[in-house]
Amino acid sequence: MRILVISNLYPPHEIGGYEIRCRDVTERLRASGHEIRVLTSHHQVAGRPDESQPHVSRILRIHGMYGHPWIGMLKLHALEKHNHRALTGEIENFRPDLIHVWNMGGISKSLLLRLEAGDIPVVYDVSDHWIARSLRADVWLGWWNTPRNALATLLRSFMSLSGIRRAISRMTPTASWDTLKFRRIYFCSGFMRDLTASRGWPVNHASVIHCGIDTSAFSVKQDHAGFSKLLWVGRLASDKDPLTAVRALAACARKDLTLDLYGHGDADYIAMLDDEIGHLGLAGRVTRKSASAADMRGLYSQYDALLFTSNWGEPFALTPLEAMASGLPVVTSLDGGQAELARDRENCLVAVAAKPETYAARIAELDGSPELRAHLAATALEEARRRFDIAVITSEIENFLTETPAK
Repeated sequence: MRILVISNLYPPHEIGGYEIRCRDVTERLRASGHEIRVLTSHHQVAGRPDESQPHVSRILRIHGMYGHPWIGMLKLHALEKHNHRALTGEIENFRPDLIHVWNMGGISKSLLLRLEAGDIPVVYDVSDHWIARSLRADVWLGWWNTPRNALATLLRSFMSLSGIRRAISRMTPTASWDTLKFRRIYFCSGFMRDLTASRGWPVNHASVIHCGIDTSAFSVKQDHAGFSKLLWVGRLASDKDPLTAVRALAACARKDLTLDLYGHGDADYIAMLDDEIGHLGLAGRVTRKSASAADMRGLYSQYDALLFTSNWGEPFALTPLEAMASGLPVVTSLDGGQAELARDRENCLVAVAAKPETYAARIAELDGSPELRAHLAATALEEARRRFDIAVITSEIENFLTETPAK
């Protein structure tokens, strides 16, 4: 099968797990014999190699995200035309049997109107809120389809009545996003599907294919006799809530436990976090660190438990899954899609988001029982390998793609 993959970002210029998962699945599909072409943006992450990949075309342009500026309508029209020329060029040259749409954050949503109006089947992979929260915020489609001030409304009416809008739409569609049907779509969690449907999008029919990881890439913890080193991994920001982990440590009866926070964040939030660490008298017990995703694969197993404190509606977080693949006991909230992974006292311990005292109580339980630590780690490791390995997930995605009917 010839598959055109569309993604806003693509490694090595990724900023998170969505893009890494896109690459991992795409490369495994290529290895299984599918011919793949990737259409992605020109966005670059500082310090990353500028790799030349023959099957990857980095020519889409981003608007208003990842440091790219918001621009006026005339310049935006030029950007929209560029992105549509890029898409039609790839389709004409590659002649795909199927188009696999991943994250469209910052990318022209009018491309979706062209895709759905075309004669090539389209499959959507949705692992974040880009439909639920940002599709109706698209500036180009919004100008044409949402209430405006009197002058803009008058101008839009003139362009519609005079035929100018119709002429513009031939190259850069201006129809409402409400015309999108998402006929073939799967989400990373039932939570994400249901949230998207609750915002008025026609996705109740969607399938669920959970996120996966390469479980073989992680070092596995072997000895659960000791308990002293706690771990937190993520973006240092209020929605990931490292403060709850810090405050949980402060609430623990044992005063020799340590906590390492791996991640980056905005300077203001980090300053506030550091102030709280100092205020709680934890300067000698909480350490901020950083490591690449590759390095983390060997670091999880050096700790005694992971604290996952997210409180924003995670689609399906990979951090607890990575810890489980490392044989590490996990204490997690049931935030968002985590309820589809976490089973209290079977493969993890469950705490309450933004409630440090509940995390402190779960830490105390782990501290008091090497048998519990070993049980949780063993159960989670087996499940991670059996249900969530990237090879298993890719097979599910491949089946979904190959079963997609022609238009």
